[in-house]
Parts: sequence; structure tokens; C-alpha cells
Amino acid sequence: MSRRPTSSLAACVWVPLFPLRCEEARHEGLSAYPTALLAPDTTRKLWQVSPLARHAGVKPGMTVSQAIGLCPTLRLIEPDPVHYDERFSHLLSALSEVSPVVEPGELGLAYVGTDGLEGIFGSPGKILEAIRRTVGQSDGRTVRLGWGFGKFVAWVAASRSKPDEAVIVPVGSERKFLASQPIAVLPLDTDIHRRLRQLNIRTLGALAAIPEAAVTAQFGDVGKRLWRLAASRIAEPVAGRVTLEPIVVALTFFTPVSERELLVHSLEQLIARALNHPRRIGWRVHAVRLRADLEGGDVSENAGRGAACCAPTNRSWLVNVILKDPTADGDRIAAPLKVRLEQSPPTGAVERLVLEFTAFAPGTAELQLFARDAAAAARAGQQRALHHAAREVRMRVKRANLYHVIEVQPWSRLPERRYALIDYEP
Repeated sequence: MSRRPTSSLAACVWVPLFPLRCEEARHEGLSAYPTALLAPDTTRKLWQVSPLARHAGVKPGMTVSQAIGLCPTLRLIEPDPVHYDERFSHLLSALSEVSPVVEPGELGLAYVGTDGLEGIFGSPGKILEAIRRTVGQSDGRTVRLGWGFGKFVAWVAASRSKPDEAVIVPVGSERKFLASQPIAVLPLDTDIHRRLRQLNIRTLGALAAIPEAAVTAQFGDVGKRLWRLAASRIAEPVAGRVTLEPIVVALTFFTPVSERELLVHSLEQLIARALNHPRRIGWRVHAVRLRADLEGGDVSENAGRGAACCAPTNRSWLVNVILKDPTADGDRIAAPLKVRLEQSPPTGAVERLVLEFTAFAPGTAELQLFARDAAAAARAGQQRALHHAAREVRMRVKRANLYHVIEVQPWSRLPERRYALIDYEP
């Protein structure tokens, strides 16, 4: 498999509340109202909340009844994960027009490698302006941009930027820039964040001022990595994507299906079909995506108490799974998907179920026995071409002018006795 391209200099492209922004883009005038996106796994809780709704006291994770009690005019939106995934893929494609090194993060977050782009666009500011123009042409969204050495510095810069501005951290000034930033910019879990605040560590500079050994002793390997990020001791490069052609199989139901047993049975059929695909033979599956198109409907019964419901054009359900150990075993592929179907089932009846194998790993020796070996195929083609050429030579000159060189007496002191020529017969 080809090696992923990397870049030390990074631009961070961030669209906050990306799923909510996708809904605002396809519902005209929605941004003028307090809105909230329902959680993909349950319609009883909120997932993302607009600034207007947050100003009214509504927060992510609240139940619908709690949110409506605080904001009776709140507009509720059912999630459409497939649509958000498609829009994010469109964003990544637009960024690839600027740089061949693009690494996706979470929805709405991507890193662009800028090594070598100075010769095309100029300074980092001009590179970010080219990114802004490209993204604007593709989605018409306002993004936050940051630039620096390594992904973490670029991310912090983007998180500090304003919607119409970009923050550039010159190479060599990373530690000075990071020192004043809050510890919330680190990839922290709630427990470590709480413990750091109890120790009165509120900025990256305060964390970097503590000896690395002391942080490691307190928080382990996770703390060691956090300290090195805060002290600008590590700079993770942008790793470009390897574009793969996924294997896609789908099943459309004549009548929408909501029974879990039937969905599980359909999933098993799709996995078997995908595993039998000719392009899968010889490769193990590393990443799987299962998506469902749901029957149309609304959440007015959940809204209640006068809240408005803004149902999207389509409803969907989406699960992405990265297998810890790549496999070609159908049961092992199905296991995590069945767990998700059990714990977070679709919130409506399924009209169409689509399974995608999106990433692969080389197969075992047994699997490779059934795979097409590209090198062997090339060698066989060369041998056939050589045999054909030898036949043509013999037919034209009526004698063999092609010979094999073979070893006869390798111990001989006379060169002419060490090797011999024999006629080459195709």
C-alpha cells in the first residue's frame, strides 16, 4: 500500500457546529431562530445548540422538555448524519484542490498540509486566503482558520480566530503563543480537566512550567503527551488521506422495517455480499460504515408545549466503525454493528440499508492464495511476450538466435568453461 504523504506545516480549517450549520444551509431563515439539533441516538435529548438558544439557557445534553421550558420558541431539528457526512466529504474534496495533503478530523474539522505551497500561493496568509476562497465556493460557509507548525498549534490558532479572520503562528514562536492559551484547548477528558483546575493549572504555560516527570507521575502517559503539547515539544504532522474506492452494497425494503431482528438479518446478508466482492478478495476489512435512510416523519410529539419542529428533507442513521484487528470474518465485522443497532438503533423505520467497506489491510497468507498477485501477473505477461517474440524470430530467420546462459563449471579457472549457451526454446 502507498505511504501517506505528510506535511509539518499545517493549516486548520474549522466549522463550529458543523451539523447545525448544514441544517441552516438547507433551511432558509433558520439561523434567525433559536434552534437545537436532536441527538442521533435518541430524540429525547439535544445534541447541538445554536448561539441564540444557548443565550436562552439551552445546553447540549438537555432533555427536550427541559430545553422547551427555558425557550418555548425553540426549533427542534431531527438529525441527518448521512447528509452531514456527505457535506464534510464535499468540504474535504474542496480542500484537496489547494493541497494534496488533507487530513480529516471530526465533523467540520480538517487539516491541510502546506509544505511547498509557498511557491504557488505565497505567504501563509495568502495560503489561508486561498483556502477560504475554495471553501466559500464549495459550501458558502464562514470558517475559522489557523496556521502553524504541527496540527496542535494550527488547531489552537483556529480556535482563537474570529469568523472573518485567521490566526498565524510564525515558526519558532509556538511556545510563546501557547503559553497564554487555556488548558481547554488540549484533548482532555473531564476528569483530567477537573484535576488540573483543582491544582490551579489554567493555562498551557502553567502546565509547561511544571517538570515533565511530575506531570507524568500524576497523570501517566496521557499527562506526558499533554505536557509535551503544551510545551511545544512535539508537533504532529498532517497525514494525507489515501483515496480508496469503497465496496458498497445496499438493500432496499419494499415496506419500511423497524424490527431489530430483520435489520440484523439484512446486515448479515450485506456483509456476506460485500465479502464476496472480487475487489475484497485477498484483503481484510479495516473500516466499515453502515447507513440507513429512514421513513419520513417529524418530532412534534416530542416537542410539545408549543415548540416548533423543523423536519429535514431526509432522515438518516449512520455508524462508522474502525476494527481494531482487520478481518475477513463476517461475524467479527458484524459484532460492533450489532452492538450499535442494540444500543443506538435508528429512530424510525428503515427504507434502505447501505453497507460500505471503506478501508482495508493486506490479507493473510491464506487469503493471498486467492488474491491476484499484481507482480506475478506482470511477470507472467512478460514471459508470454518473450515467448511470442522468440517464435517470431525463429520463423523469420529459420534458426534459433536466442540462447540461455547456464552455469557449467563454476570452479574452473577458465572463463569459457564456467558457462555455456543452449538454445532458447519457448
